[in-house]
Amino acid sequence: MNWFQAAILGIVQGLTEFLPISSTAHLKVVPVAMGWGDPGVAFTAVLQLGSIAAILWYFWSDLTQVTVGMTQALMRSQYESKDFRMGLGIILGTIPIVIGGVLIKVLIPDFDRSPLRSMAAIATASIGMSLLLAFSEYVGKRKRTLDDIGTQDGIWMGFAQALALIPGVSRSGSTLTAGLFIGLERAAAARYSFLLGIPAITIAGLVELKTLLEVGVRGAELLPLVIGVITAAASSYAAIAWLLRYLQNHNTWVFIWYRLGFGIAILGAIAANLVQNV
Repeated sequence: MNWFQAAILGIVQGLTEFLPISSTAHLKVVPVAMGWGDPGVAFTAVLQLGSIAAILWYFWSDLTQVTVGMTQALMRSQYESKDFRMGLGIILGTIPIVIGGVLIKVLIPDFDRSPLRSMAAIATASIGMSLLLAFSEYVGKRKRTLDDIGTQDGIWMGFAQALALIPGVSRSGSTLTAGLFIGLERAAAARYSFLLGIPAITIAGLVELKTLLEVGVRGAELLPLVIGVITAAASSYAAIAWLLRYLQNHNTWVFIWYRLGFGIAILGAIAANLVQNV
């Protein structure tokens, strides 16, 4: 990756990490479509550091309130308080994706070249999640707010978040879909999705950063990484702010149709390539 390619991929990472369209899929498809090749899991995970900075910046007051409120609730044995329920839900909801990530590391050591990261798998996951999101729009009651969220809701959304280990699923997409299924308002589902994602995104970024540092980063590679992280941070912050405002008055159908078209376009490109090589 040169600095220009890294900047573009940083923007792609930031915009797609928090919109329900899958950052992993776009960071696989965009560079391949541009002829740059697959940047790999480690590079894309390090770009998440920019997204981590953005989400911590945007939700710092929320995180402080939940942390302080949860601590006070523990000291006073007020286990039914909103902050305790939300904080415990985030903690327990992070466990499934952590366990899933460890299992992938152990069972699929060459995950970069796994069939799960193939274009066909990404397209299939994108189409499948578009249909699930559409179904959640149809059946979701959208009557519950953040104040109504309980620990069990965090656990359910945590299992949905674990599905994002499959490229093309989208962490924000799977948790937003789960939030709609359990009756949350769209903006409330998105906000809780972001809060739930903070530990998972942070852990993934730091683990891959550690791996990258152990392998060693040459001076020529450091500048593109820094530029990619900075552009990812700026575009992530913009995406978070825009999506929360958008979902206050709009549904998710624009993302449903986009995901469906994205998956079909990939399958079409694969089919065209097969025909050409026959």
